[in-house]
Amino acid sequence: MRRKKVNLINPDELNLHVERVVYTNRVSKTHKGGRTLSFQVMVVVGDTNGHVGVGLGKARQVPDAILKAMEAARRNIVYVPRIGTTIPHEVEVKFGATRLILKPASPGTGIVAGSTVRAILEAAGVSDVLAKLIGSRNPINAAWATMDALRQLQTPEATAQARGVPLKMLTPWYVRKFKEAVEA
Repeated sequence: MRRKKVNLINPDELNLHVERVVYTNRVSKTHKGGRTLSFQVMVVVGDTNGHVGVGLGKARQVPDAILKAMEAARRNIVYVPRIGTTIPHEVEVKFGATRLILKPASPGTGIVAGSTVRAILEAAGVSDVLAKLIGSRNPINAAWATMDALRQLQTPEATAQARGVPLKMLTPWYVRKFKEAVEA
């Protein structure tokens, strides 16, 4: 269940102005002398222009955990291909006991998703999408499943090139849409 590191994106070149704490959890470890409390925090960072990252941080104090999570999120940034305000195609991902389905939606639909998935999609700049979590709704597993789903997205151009077919044959609606946009 290890997450794969794909092409690394330099966070210093991006304007990551969206930083949101998605999940906090107080955890304790019992020692001979008593309990040691610490905090676990999940943070989402993004530029609302196709780049988003998620990170976990754990420390004895909440602000320190948030800083650690921010650093982890900045190291874990992925690019999200978009068509207008939605995703290019449907994706289904399984991560642990969590199954996530992301579907493109027509303009004006908004983000129909749970809180963790919604935060990640908003930070990525996707504003019209349908999402459904099936199985475990644990926020950490939901976040990693969402990131895996976003890594699997491909543009129609990349898919057509990989298959060796013309774009017009693969997605005629996509070609027609951009021809209308150029003519207007």
